[in-house]
Amino acid sequence: MIREAIILAGGLGTRLSHILKDTPKAIAPINGRPFLDYQLDYLEAFNINHVIISVGHLREKIMDHYKSQYKTIHIDYAIEEEPLGTGGGLLLAMQKVEGHSVYVLNGDTFYMIDYQKFLDIHRSKESKCSIILREMDDVSRYGAIERDENKLITGFWEKSAKQGKGFINGGVYLINKAFFLNQNLPEKFSLEKDFFEKIYTRQQIYGVLCRQYFIDIGVPEDFAKAQDDFKEFEYF
Repeated sequence: MIREAIILAGGLGTRLSHILKDTPKAIAPINGRPFLDYQLDYLEAFNINHVIISVGHLREKIMDHYKSQYKTIHIDYAIEEEPLGTGGGLLLAMQKVEGHSVYVLNGDTFYMIDYQKFLDIHRSKESKCSIILREMDDVSRYGAIERDENKLITGFWEKSAKQGKGFINGGVYLINKAFFLNQNLPEKFSLEKDFFEKIYTRQQIYGVLCRQYFIDIGVPEDFAKAQDDFKEFEYF
């Protein structure tokens, strides 16, 4: 069982800055509670008890709020003194992982995946790196991912390069620590562009489809939508 997760929460939150002012996206208020509360509650339901939050912009707000504990979850922080990109933030946080593998998720998205099922599939493939996929009616706005009948990822496509129904990156990963740290990665890079979209040609990366609820509060419309949606969830 994997009991650790990394939450990437170092982004600037420019699309919500006029709404949140000096509040980081990760603790944006959803029905009077910080968004991260919902993520942590959901992780706790899957017995995850160690979370490393990668923080940068307005990090003091997050660190002062949670300190080192949330319910049964011990919290550590990986501090970006300057913006390092999603990859750089993960590289920093990975140093604090105690086990051999870790779940990774974004601090402004919520995906109701079954973490145990994700792990079971990941292990069945003897995978070092797996990505949760979302199915969309039109992938042109996001960029697409293709996989074969064994769930092995066979291609990444830029935005507009593919049209119609297909799979996109859902922003939740399961990554082997040693595998990631042994890739000779730079200090600052994009996890999506500089890592996933390059490494799949020489390493086996698997894509696991999840059709459950997903929301990205990084855009104003979905931030507003979350206020209603989150009232209905059993974990909250």
